[in-house]
Amino acid sequence: MVVAATAFVLDDQDRVLLIQRTDNGLWAIPGGGQDVGEHIAETAVRETREETGIDTEVIGIVGLYTNPNHVMAYTNGEVRQQFSICLRAKPIGGELRPSDESKIVRWVGRDELDGLEIHPSVRLRIDHGYAKSAEPYIG
Repeated sequence: MVVAATAFVLDDQDRVLLIQRTDNGLWAIPGGGQDVGEHIAETAVRETREETGIDTEVIGIVGLYTNPNHVMAYTNGEVRQQFSICLRAKPIGGELRPSDESKIVRWVGRDELDGLEIHPSVRLRIDHGYAKSAEPYIG
């Protein structure tokens, strides 16, 4: 099983860190698969740095996402059910920059989200992140 970690990162102006993905053009929070020997928080920090240029510190859990109807099919032929942990993180350094996986990287205000193409599963994570619930979402 591959576990993915995503990072819900807010700046001091309550804007969320988003990337526009190079593979499908959709907007998303940074994240990716866990490497062998890596703690899941390290995955979120590494993926955020790789995709955005921003260094982060994990400060909590937004939720666990295991919807059996969310099946991912990759261009290399791999098909799997999504299992993702969304971690809450704060920026601690770095500068915005795109990568091979992100053609645009920017801080996005909550009022701008409806104008962006965001997959419903990613939007759910963003909405849960903004909700700042004392308990993580499990679903």
